[in-house]
Amino acid sequence: MKPAIPIITQKNSIMSLIVEGNIGAGKSTFLKIISDYLAINPIMEPLDEWQYINGENLLQKFYQDTKRWAYTFQSYAFVTRIRQQEKIMAQNPHAIHVIERSVYSDRYCFAKNCYEMGTMSELEWYLYQEWFEWLVENYTTKPTGFIYLYTDPEVCYERLIKRNRSAESNISLDYLKLLHIKHTDWLIDKKDVATNLVDVPVLVLETNTEFENNREEQKKHVEKIASFFNIDLNTSNQDQKANMLLL
Repeated sequence: MKPAIPIITQKNSIMSLIVEGNIGAGKSTFLKIISDYLAINPIMEPLDEWQYINGENLLQKFYQDTKRWAYTFQSYAFVTRIRQQEKIMAQNPHAIHVIERSVYSDRYCFAKNCYEMGTMSELEWYLYQEWFEWLVENYTTKPTGFIYLYTDPEVCYERLIKRNRSAESNISLDYLKLLHIKHTDWLIDKKDVATNLVDVPVLVLETNTEFENNREEQKKHVEKIASFFNIDLNTSNQDQKANMLLL
């Protein structure tokens, strides 16, 4: 019997890349920018679903009282990511889908960090791994590749302060440093990573330099992505940004 939650059962022909990075690395901005340059279908992180649940903000609760809400939030994050991706991919199965974060960073960075910090109990961590591994192994197709926005935690912290989101007001620099280590262990050093993910290619982009309003940085990153994953320019978008890469 299939599980009650929505699942991904996409064909192997579907190409999906995942943009990963610490809180404050600029993933949302980065994904919006590269979608102007490249022929991709961006899938943003379902933040709204986490912040508006029957009048409550689960993301804010997680940061305000992590020990109480860690397992609840990580479980719901998995469901909403899969549900959103399944819906969007079904609408355009032949596109190159580029996704903001994944269930993998939930597992290897955020949930694991909660357990090691003591905000997820031994039993909760065991249960999380049990259902996570079963669902991922049996009902999802592994990604084509990862794009890791490697950003120093100090830079991430400065960006968090600048964007001033209420749900993130309790995030400390020390917390970002722990997450930075987790991302590095997973994506670069491949420590304790599931066998089927070890061979997934990872493009590491250094994103300490501001890129939101820096066309040269944008061009550099886009060219690396296009070359690494063999992606075409977005010929349907004739704006000035796309034309810049042809110069």
